[in-house]
Amino acid sequence: MHGLRRITAFDLVDLTLIVGFVAFAAFRAGGTYYSPIDTARLSKKYGPQKYSHNVEEWIVREFFQDRRDGIFVDIGSADARKGSNTYYLESALNWSGIAVDALEEHATSYREHRPQTKFLTYFVAERSGESVALYVSPTRTESSSYLRDFAAFYSISPLAERTVKTITLDDLLGRAGLTRIDFLSMDIEMAEPRALAGFDIDRFRPSLVCIEAHPPVRQQILDYFAKHEYVLVGRYFWTDLANLYFKPLYD
Repeated sequence: MHGLRRITAFDLVDLTLIVGFVAFAAFRAGGTYYSPIDTARLSKKYGPQKYSHNVEEWIVREFFQDRRDGIFVDIGSADARKGSNTYYLESALNWSGIAVDALEEHATSYREHRPQTKFLTYFVAERSGESVALYVSPTRTESSSYLRDFAAFYSISPLAERTVKTITLDDLLGRAGLTRIDFLSMDIEMAEPRALAGFDIDRFRPSLVCIEAHPPVRQQILDYFAKHEYVLVGRYFWTDLANLYFKPLYD
């Protein structure tokens, strides 16, 4: 038929890139960083309250079907409750695990509200025992990063620089005595590829990974999980435009 043409693979790639850049622009402008396509359904079933910044908590609950007594590892955990992807799991479903953040001031909230979580202050990276400069935004601490320009973009005040010890995820899990993970959450402001470089995912084989994926590092993240036979959880691709969700190809 005249005026119609077949949709090609290149069209789909272009569409994905367009959606990604539109979402990134909305995020930079302070807008909502998720799609309303599936949000109403999740809110009706699991909401309307949630602790996570966006829809992460509802997605994790649906994936695990509110399973009890699991084990989580939360990298870039920030506050124990506000914006947490794992607080509901612990407080309502009796999960336990490890929370890691480069900002030591979050430790107090974990002592007060997270008895089943061990909180540690580290910068999770490709090597242990080194130091890294962290640039902290006083007005938006959750956007603190080892990349000065990234942190500065979100800050209306001068950045504070501090030094943080590094640790690999493998070393961290080994010291904690963990041999398996059910849920891995990672949100560390462009340092995700560095953390993944120090993680033997084949050994721990988490059932679900939620990982923030800013456009500049997204391909590195996709390549890592493809190499280790993880696949995107497709039904959440349009629901949460800030994070990617992965599960093992072979359960």
